[in-house]
Amino acid sequence: ISLEARVCIDQGRVLDDHSRHRDYTNQQFFKTSEEMKTLFEDLPEAFINSIKIAKKCNFSFDNTNHVLPEFSTPEKYTIDDFLTMEANEGLSNLVKNQKINKQVYNLRLIEELEIIKRTGFSGYFLIVADFVKWSREQNIPVGPGRGSGPGSLVAYCLGITDIDPIEHDLIFERFLNPERISMPDFDIDFCVNGRDAVIDYVSNKYGNNMVSQIITYGTLSAKAVIRDVGRILGYPYGLVDQVAKLVPFDIGITITEALKKSDELAERYKNDEDVESIINLSLKLEGLVRNAGTHAGGVIIAPSELSNFMPLYKVDDEVGTVTQFDKDD
Repeated sequence: ISLEARVCIDQGRVLDDHSRHRDYTNQQFFKTSEEMKTLFEDLPEAFINSIKIAKKCNFSFDNTNHVLPEFSTPEKYTIDDFLTMEANEGLSNLVKNQKINKQVYNLRLIEELEIIKRTGFSGYFLIVADFVKWSREQNIPVGPGRGSGPGSLVAYCLGITDIDPIEHDLIFERFLNPERISMPDFDIDFCVNGRDAVIDYVSNKYGNNMVSQIITYGTLSAKAVIRDVGRILGYPYGLVDQVAKLVPFDIGITITEALKKSDELAERYKNDEDVESIINLSLKLEGLVRNAGTHAGGVIIAPSELSNFMPLYKVDDEVGTVTQFDKDD
């Protein structure tokens, strides 16, 4: 019944609707090894061979290296040389337009560039600077920078951020620490009206098959699953609404926790058969993925086709392809 319930939630139908089309059987679940052995008792070698095949299909991701797309530079420049040139040019413009201590800024710039090159993130800075520059040229409002990114003078010189890290006494190592190397992350805000244009620019520059937005998964939370289950079981809205509202407004609370925190919910679960039916089925479905969406701002750029690095998913024709890995994977 759990599978049927999940299908009904997805299709907007009720369990007792005998006219609904059934695409699934009661055999669609992961069987235990004992159940499989019984099913194939007349062909035991099939059972044994499946284990051999499974062992040969072992795979592990190489997550020891950061994989970055290639940024095209003028022919005579390496990626590190081009970053150095662009950063120094940006610093020269700052010196012309502002009263700053050139020696202090130059020393800080040299130190940051050395760390960026040593950690292999020159391309990342240039990629971000490129689409931020394009956005400004298209009069798309870009935020001044958030998080630890404004701690970088290189980012300030490249125009990625609008905040002077020396003037505001910001620390570069909070953004990129050579003692604890992790992927740097610029938090950049684009005007909502120009955001799609920026994504299109990146897709056209690097290739549609190498650029993707990131998937998000909506799950059946405690309140949501109670409402969905109550609906597919055919209970009146008033009853279902009452039960859902008995779940405390605690972020991430589960039904099990709600039964411990809410005496009224626990009492109705114990003494009301309808509430018991709703809760029991909800417990089986709670936490399952309800729908797939698209992350508001995350974009992946790969050095070759995305399918070489991750599984993909098509949300709809408007959004197109997104990664099946979410932002936390």
